[in-house]
Amino acid sequence: MKPVSHLDSYRRHALAGAPPIPELPDPWEARLARPDGYDLHLVHRWNQAPHVAAFWRQAWPLPRWEEELRTHLDGDDVRPLLISWHGRPVIYTELYRAARDAVAETYRARPHDLGLTVAVGELAMTDRGLVRSLLPRLTDALFEADPHCTRIVMAPDVRNKRAISSFEAGGFVAADEIMLPNRVAVLMVCRR
Repeated sequence: MKPVSHLDSYRRHALAGAPPIPELPDPWEARLARPDGYDLHLVHRWNQAPHVAAFWRQAWPLPRWEEELRTHLDGDDVRPLLISWHGRPVIYTELYRAARDAVAETYRARPHDLGLTVAVGELAMTDRGLVRSLLPRLTDALFEADPHCTRIVMAPDVRNKRAISSFEAGGFVAADEIMLPNRVAVLMVCRR
């Protein structure tokens, strides 16, 4: 009989599936962003907005965004989400498996760790406490949807003080300053 290793449980879950789609409580709702029509144009427009483009650096042409969304939806690494508040889309987020992202080279990522990027699309909707209100609900929903996930990470640009403050107010703790391929970021962690 083969001896049982303490790593057996870890190995069983070493290949985490696609990030789960969270079920959020009212007045919030999350859904996949479609690579056409209204969703595509909204994501494209939001990423052109100066307050988003300055830190996301993804002010790409419409065809590039269509390709990006299709690639995410066809794969298992990233889920592009539109998050609505009282029925109105207000936040674009990308939910990803951190172990399969460049962020994994900056900390000891586990297979079920989730990564999260968050952007409030409309400038008029910023500074209203949306992110700090959403994050505890979103992290609770993600931990519930993936019982093997023990950490959710974010890596905002180190210059984005407003986002870092909102993420801290929403339950994330700054762990370290890290180098990513295109920027210096703050690794922020929310634990189960």
